[in-house]
Amino acid sequence: MTERTAQIVRDTFETQIKLTLSIDGTGHSKIETGVPFLTHMLTLFTKHGFFNLEVSASGDTDVDDHHTTEDIAICLGRAIRQAIGDKAGINRYGYALVPMDETLSEVVIDLSDRPYFVFHGQLPAQKVGTFDTELLKEFLDKLAVEARMNLHVTIRYGENTHHIIESVFKALGRALDTATLKNPRIEGVLSTKGTLG
Repeated sequence: MTERTAQIVRDTFETQIKLTLSIDGTGHSKIETGVPFLTHMLTLFTKHGFFNLEVSASGDTDVDDHHTTEDIAICLGRAIRQAIGDKAGINRYGYALVPMDETLSEVVIDLSDRPYFVFHGQLPAQKVGTFDTELLKEFLDKLAVEARMNLHVTIRYGENTHHIIESVFKALGRALDTATLKNPRIEGVLSTKGTLG
């Protein structure tokens, strides 16, 4: 099987990012984002999705974490799209329901080449550590657009904001792993149209 990998470099006045992704990995990560909570979440995403991910990022975190978080999502989305290529033979759909103590989060993915993002749920706290929790939706939205995937995230219930966001990232990894897996029963792309998009 051809190795499904991608490397993305993004260099702007706001951020400098180098990201390498292997879809068919083992959960290995080497991540430094300059945003400690995001580093933690991406490590979880990688481990539970069985990807290999390396991220080296620096940005204007003296302003806030927005640009770095957003631009890493852009790079990761582009890497996902590039690594999976023409999507021939993959499951296309992925679903995961992941608990984290009192929290339960659901992530559903369709690698349809038609980006759309839906988010249902509440984040009780505005910050986890120094991380603005509103950036969760910014990250997921940019990820969906750049990966060109349909992404639905539902927080079923939860009280601790750290637990909620952690369960979302774990579910995201698991759902994406399922969607990107090769299925020997699928010839070409999984579509009655014969194409995606």
